[in-house]
Amino acid sequence: MKLLHIIASPRSQASNTLRVSNALLDALGERIADLEVEEVELFQADLPAIAGDNIEAKYTLMVGQPIDKSHAESWKQIEREIDRFTHADAYVISTPMWNLSIPYALKYYIDCIVQPGYMFRYDELGRALPLVHGKKMVVVTSRGGDYSEASPLHAFDFQEPYLRAIFAFVGITDVTFVNAQTMDVSPEFRTASTTNAIDEVLRVAGSEDWATLGGAAA
Repeated sequence: MKLLHIIASPRSQASNTLRVSNALLDALGERIADLEVEEVELFQADLPAIAGDNIEAKYTLMVGQPIDKSHAESWKQIEREIDRFTHADAYVISTPMWNLSIPYALKYYIDCIVQPGYMFRYDELGRALPLVHGKKMVVVTSRGGDYSEASPLHAFDFQEPYLRAIFAFVGITDVTFVNAQTMDVSPEFRTASTTNAIDEVLRVAGSEDWATLGGAAA
């Protein structure tokens, strides 16, 4: 089973988010004998520009025209990122909440890979049809405050709704969120939140759903 781990934290192994997602990946590695994990560290990745030749190529594709030869070489960089994403069987996204939403590096990555004709297409009536199916995604987040449904801050959570919407748009609807919340309230809250989130990802790793993907659970 191929799993793509998309890391949207600039803190590397000092990241609170990665403490939780690493526990998930370790547990999956013990369960799934043929698990292959590829990492994309977004704050270190040299992602292709969504400007110049590539923005021209994007709009050419959107109107159903072939890409101009002068744009083709640049567009291949976009295609390589899309291929890496679509060839995975499952995804783990590790992302803190920044200013109520996602870090800019994750938004840039999404803007890079979500392209017409590759991850969605429009039909003759102008409806968007998803092209990515049969995938599983776990999103591990860390948040300074409590944005759960019972919290007064819940209305300010633009992180989970956006990620659910954009990935459902391309066909990924099996999405589980594990949110480590109240991380900035106090050291005691951070420890308790991390412990609770790790317990939750271990339950996620134990789900039988993983056996239906690219590899069989041991």
